[in-house]
Amino acid sequence: MNITRRKAALAIAGAATLPTAITSAFAAAPAKTTTYLVPSLSDFSGPFASVMPLFAGGRDSVGKWWNTEVGSKIGVQLDIKAYDTRYDTAQTASLWPGILAAKPLIGFALGGPDTAALQQRLPNDKVVMILGSASNGFGWRPNQWVLSTRPTFVHELAGFVEWFQKNKAGGTRPVKMALVTTEASPTFADIGRGMQAWAKANPKTIELVEVVYAEVAPADLTLQVRRVLNAGAEAIIAPASPQQAVAVRRAMTALGKNVPIVYSMHNSPTFLDKAMGGMQTCEGDYEAQSGVITSVDPTESKKFYDLMVEKYGLKQGWSSILGAGMGQAILICRAVEAAAKKHGPDKLTGEIMHQTLMENTFTSKELFGFANDISYSIAAPFPVYNPKVNIGQVKGGKMTTVATGVAIPKLERW
Repeated sequence: MNITRRKAALAIAGAATLPTAITSAFAAAPAKTTTYLVPSLSDFSGPFASVMPLFAGGRDSVGKWWNTEVGSKIGVQLDIKAYDTRYDTAQTASLWPGILAAKPLIGFALGGPDTAALQQRLPNDKVVMILGSASNGFGWRPNQWVLSTRPTFVHELAGFVEWFQKNKAGGTRPVKMALVTTEASPTFADIGRGMQAWAKANPKTIELVEVVYAEVAPADLTLQVRRVLNAGAEAIIAPASPQQAVAVRRAMTALGKNVPIVYSMHNSPTFLDKAMGGMQTCEGDYEAQSGVITSVDPTESKKFYDLMVEKYGLKQGWSSILGAGMGQAILICRAVEAAAKKHGPDKLTGEIMHQTLMENTFTSKELFGFANDISYSIAAPFPVYNPKVNIGQVKGGKMTTVATGVAIPKLERW
């Protein structure tokens, strides 16, 4: 979509300007500008090197937008600098002392390895990192400084299952579902444990017919998919590796069945459509996660993405991975705005940023729909107050948004 800057600003209701309260607080031109380092932990030479440009493109374009449209008005500039961790815990730990010496304000986390390397030292280092992925059960501990924009995978899936049971099964009986995951990854194994615990506690909502533990990159899952379909599965949840998602979809196609598959952000059809044989092969499948659904619908998120493409150098296509990178960046920028308003643009510290994230609610509107409302607490490293999930579905060969802001049920730790 080709839109002028003026039309884009009108279309997204002020996306390229500050909220009124912040604008008035910084009405006068800043006397000076303070530049803060924002480390962007990245993987340009490890297992996710092929998708890192999506994360990086989203992060960088939002940073350019914010520096131009917001930071220049309040006397703050953010220096987003990539550090290649190779998605490796030891490499992250090795790089961190040098990053810390440069006095970062706040940063981008990428995933499990950097969380494992840094989570326990960040409270002492006073640097908060924002993670675009979902959280997990074993990380559900108080006073953490790697904060996810999304609740746990199990929270998101529980919200989807409740929605599916009410809207697709009439809400009068439990729905039969199967889960495909792996024990090779602590996070993905945690999904299995969490979903089993939640299903056991909610027998009127879900009957989990089987949890299939497979290899991260299985050659074929036809036998397993046939088995769970014969057991009556009405949907197959596949939130683990992208390779598993592709294998489940190929098995379903080979069997000639059209039972829907449920994916997460990192293995959404908008990201894996080519590997799956085209979006049309995923007809009826779902994406369930608390970030943005990168659908074809003219959402505020999509309009903001179009602005990034037109004005701020974004070259990557509209996909779930890109959306995660953009969502991280928008939250960081909004947190810096709030902190600068309260404490002054030249007085920000990592401790102030953590305090700001704990004290404020960042609304979905402020985040242009790239996340639901985010409110943190020291009780958990993810949004704990009224978490919600968004749901997309492939219809007519395209990803569409079918539900946003779906309430997630209260979960006990597993």
